[in-house]
Amino acid sequence: MKTTFANKETAQPRWFLIDADNKALGRLAAAVANIIRGKNKPSFTPHADAGDFVVVINAGKVRLTGKKELQKTYMTFSGFVGGHKSETVASIRARRPQLLIERAIKGMVPHTRLGRAQLRKVKVYPGAEHPHAAQQLQSLQIAA
Repeated sequence: MKTTFANKETAQPRWFLIDADNKALGRLAAAVANIIRGKNKPSFTPHADAGDFVVVINAGKVRLTGKKELQKTYMTFSGFVGGHKSETVASIRARRPQLLIERAIKGMVPHTRLGRAQLRKVKVYPGAEHPHAAQQLQSLQIAA
């Protein structure tokens, strides 16, 4: 028996389209993270970038459960004195709604060079329009 490992050269990436309208943020991010890592394929290899591309539309309409819309805060720190900034979900949604999905997915992939390469396979758009029609996107349904 010979074990075969997927690698970047043998991988044949596909493109998927996911509509985030009224989908729970965590469930959506977990599904996207699994697709870009390649965990949905039988040839999954943890150390190789053999996943698929994902285009997420309607990021501004993603749903958060419970009281997270009002109570959850995102924190950044510049490293300098006084460089702490906190922002609520509502203010992020008003400023840049795709950031909610991007940050949720970023926490679910490896925090290495491989994870950064996999994150480049995610394209998130706040509305229904996207410039990826030439890739023949396959629509994918995620549980609400």
